[in-house]
Amino acid sequence: MAFSPGQDDDEVMSEINMIPLVDVMLVLLIIFMLTVPVMTQSVDITLPQTAGKATQPEPDAVTIAVDATGQIFWNEDEKPIDRQTLALRLAKAATQTPQPQIRINGDKKASYEYVMQVMTGAQQAGLTQLGFVTEISQ
Repeated sequence: MAFSPGQDDDEVMSEINMIPLVDVMLVLLIIFMLTVPVMTQSVDITLPQTAGKATQPEPDAVTIAVDATGQIFWNEDEKPIDRQTLALRLAKAATQTPQPQIRINGDKKASYEYVMQVMTGAQQAGLTQLGFVTEISQ
């Protein structure tokens, strides 16, 4: 509260003192005016050239879902695929350079046998990057 002659101490003063705000703004303005010319100065240099090869894009990951009944779904398709189709698709994925990462989504109620069949099929196809997708419980 500010003290003013002739006012009661119980009344709240509804004025805002703008002088500190203006002071801060002027200081910031001066700082920016001094630093901008320093930032825009540059030295003219010639960078060295190298003969590097272009990086290869990452292949898309393949998601294989195994539900509780043992049905297999490729990349979240709505229709399940059979074991022969899975083997053909895994063999085709193994021929890609670089190989895609295989992510297995196994239902927690699915038999271990069904998930192992997918893992074995990926190994037989020659795929080396295999991972499991889980959910984090909170």
